[in-house]
Amino acid sequence: MNNQWFSKIAVWMVIAMVLFTVFKQFDGGRMATANHVAYSDFLADVRGDRVKSATIQEGPNGADIVAILNDDRRVRTQATYLDRGLVGDLINHNVKFDVKPREEGSLLMTLLVSWGPMLLLIGVWVYFMRQMQGGGKGGAFSFGKSKARMLDENNNTVTFADVAGCDEAKEEVKEVVDFLKDPQKFQKLGGRIPRGLLLVGPPGTGKTLLAKSIAGEAKVPFFSISGSDFVEMFVGVGAARVRDMFENAKKNAPCIIFVDEIDAVGRQRGAGLGGGNDEREQTLNQMLVEMDGFETNLGVIVVAATNRPDILDSALLRPGRFDRQVYVTLPDIRGREQILNVHMRKIPIGQDVNPSIIARGTPGMSGADLANLCNEAALMAARRNARVVEMQDFEKAKDKIFMGPERKSMVMPEEERRNTAYHESGHALIGKLLPKCDPVYKVTIIPRGRALGVTMSLPETDRYGYDKEYMLNQISMLFGGRIAEEVFMGHMTTGASNDFERATNLARDMVMKYGMSEALGPMVYAENEGEVFLGRSVTKTTNISEETMQKVDKEVRRIIDEQYALARRLIEDNQDKMHAMAKALLDWETIDGEQIDDIMAGRDPRPPKDFTPRTPPTGGPSGGSPAEAKPTEPAPTAA
Repeated sequence: MNNQWFSKIAVWMVIAMVLFTVFKQFDGGRMATANHVAYSDFLADVRGDRVKSATIQEGPNGADIVAILNDDRRVRTQATYLDRGLVGDLINHNVKFDVKPREEGSLLMTLLVSWGPMLLLIGVWVYFMRQMQGGGKGGAFSFGKSKARMLDENNNTVTFADVAGCDEAKEEVKEVVDFLKDPQKFQKLGGRIPRGLLLVGPPGTGKTLLAKSIAGEAKVPFFSISGSDFVEMFVGVGAARVRDMFENAKKNAPCIIFVDEIDAVGRQRGAGLGGGNDEREQTLNQMLVEMDGFETNLGVIVVAATNRPDILDSALLRPGRFDRQVYVTLPDIRGREQILNVHMRKIPIGQDVNPSIIARGTPGMSGADLANLCNEAALMAARRNARVVEMQDFEKAKDKIFMGPERKSMVMPEEERRNTAYHESGHALIGKLLPKCDPVYKVTIIPRGRALGVTMSLPETDRYGYDKEYMLNQISMLFGGRIAEEVFMGHMTTGASNDFERATNLARDMVMKYGMSEALGPMVYAENEGEVFLGRSVTKTTNISEETMQKVDKEVRRIIDEQYALARRLIEDNQDKMHAMAKALLDWETIDGEQIDDIMAGRDPRPPKDFTPRTPPTGGPSGGSPAEAKPTEPAPTAA
C-alpha cells in the first residue's frame, strides 16, 4: 500500500514539474520576444540620454544587455562581441551599468530547460505504459513477452490424491505424466508423446484442479497461463506472446503448457456478423502453427481447459494439435462420495456424518458445488458455536443451496400461508401418487429465495435419460399447485405461472424434439436455434409448414389437458390427505419424506425432531405481492 501511494505521489510531482517547466519556458520566451530591440536602437537610446541603467552579461557568443529606460521600460538586446566603445558611451551619458562575468553552468541550465519537458513527458508516458501492461517485468518494452508463470514443486502442492470423482479423466492425464517420466516405455512400441490434451466439461467439475495435479505429479516445468492473457489492445501482441511462450517452453523441454479458458483465444474464426477479431485470429493462427507446424515442438505438451468446446475452431481440435479430448463430467454417486471425503479432511466432522448419505442426496452437484456444501455446513456449525460439523449442518446447508436461504423476517397473511400450504401439498401429493415421479424429499412453506414455498424432489439414483412416462408425470406434478388452489381455496394466484411455463416447455419438447407424439411421429420439428455470433447461422430458417405447426400446437394442447385432468382427479379423490398435509405444513412449516409417507398411509404424521416455530417481526409489510409469489414450484430434478 505504501509503494502504491509513493508511486501516485511521484507521478503527480512529475506532472506538476512538467507543467511548471513548460509554462515557464513559454512565459520566458514571450517576455524575451516582447522586450527585444535592435542593438543600433539601444545605442541610439544611450546617446540620446534615454537610458537610466544597464546590465551586461557576458555569454559564450557575445553579451546579453538588459537596460531600463527613463520611462521605466525594460529592453533587451544582444551583441555578438563586447563593444569596448560601449563602456565609454555609458560613462559619458551618465548611465549606471554593471558587467557580470560568464556563468559556467549556463549552458547546462539552458539544455536542461530546453530538453527537460520532453524528457519528463517521455518518463510519464513510459510509466503509464508500464501500468497498462501490468507493470513489473519489462513493462512497456515487453508487449510481446509471455505472461505464463512457471510452477515448480514449491509453488504447487496439489497431486492426484487431491482430485476425486473423475477416475477416467485421471487415467488419461496419468498416462501423460508417465510418458514424461519414462518415455522409453512408450517409444519402444512406436508411441509418440501427445501434442495436446483438451479438458472438456461443465463448470465446476475440476478441470483446473486436474491440471494443477498434473503439475504436482509431473516433476517437470509447468507453464500456466489464461487464454485472455494473449489478447491485448494492440494487434500482433498475442501472436508474439505465443511465440515467446513456446520458445521458453522449448528451452525447458520436456515441459507442460497449461492454457486455462482457451475459448477466449481459440474461438471459431470468421464467426458472427461483420467479420472476426484480427488480434484474436492472429493469436489463434500462431498457436496453430506452434502446436503443429514446420517446426515440431518435441517434449512440449499443451494442456487446455474449456467448458465451451462447441465454439472452438475445428483446426484447433484436430489430431496432431489436441490429440486427446478428456471429458471431465459431473460425478456420479460414488464420485460425489469421494469428493466429499477429500473436502471433509479439512474440517472437523461429527460421528453422525455419513458421506454416502450426503452423496445420495446431492444428485447433479459438481465438485465445486460439493466444496461449497462443505463450506456452508462449516459456517452453519460455527453459527451455533459447535466444535464439530454434524449431519444437521449438512442438511441445512443442502436445503439452503437447493431451495435458497430462509426469509425469516418476511410477514405473510394467514390466508396466503394457507394458499401456499395447499399449493405445495398439491405438488407433493401428485409426486407421491404417480409412479415415475422422483421421491418427494421435503416440502416447506417458509419463504426461501424468491419463492413463498418449495417442494423438493430428489431422484433415488443418478439419471442420464428420461422416458415418456416420467415426463408426463412431471407435467402432472407441475399442475398440482394450481389445481389445489382452485379446489380448496376457490381462486387462482400468480404462484403457478412458472409451473405452467415449465410444463408447456416439457410438452413442446416431447412433441418437437424427442419424437414422443404418436400423431407427429419420430421427427424433429424444432426450428434453427443456432447462435448468430457463434457462427451457427446468420438467418433463421424454418422448415415447418403452417399446417404442421397447427398440428404441433394441437398435440401440445392434448398432452397438457390430459395431464391437467389426471392431476385434478387425483387431488379430488384424496382430499383428506390434502387437508392433513396442509395442516401439517401450517403447524410445522416444513415436513420431510417420512412425515409425507405417514400422511399418505393414513397415519398422523410424526412431529419434527427440532421444530422451532418461526416468530415473524411485529409490524412491517403485510406480505409479498402476487407477482412475488411466482416461483412456488417444485425444485427442478437434477440429473
